[in-house]
Amino acid sequence: MAKSKTKDLRDKPDADLIKEEGALREQLFKLRWQAKTGNIENPNKIREVRKSIARHLTILGERAKAGAKDGGNQ
Repeated sequence: MAKSKTKDLRDKPDADLIKEEGALREQLFKLRWQAKTGNIENPNKIREVRKSIARHLTILGERAKAGAKDGGNQ
């Protein structure tokens, strides 16, 4: 999965973000396994995937907070 830009992620629906986050977590697990066994080609990829997961979680958190804020005013 390519590095995701925050701007592009904001245009996606929540379901897609959650699905992508799951795939990123699986990729991170595999990369960590490769690092432990010494077979990893690019160790910096772990950092990139962690940051992508953080971007997804940040956007989902912002949306949840905005939804709770809007829902409480109705």
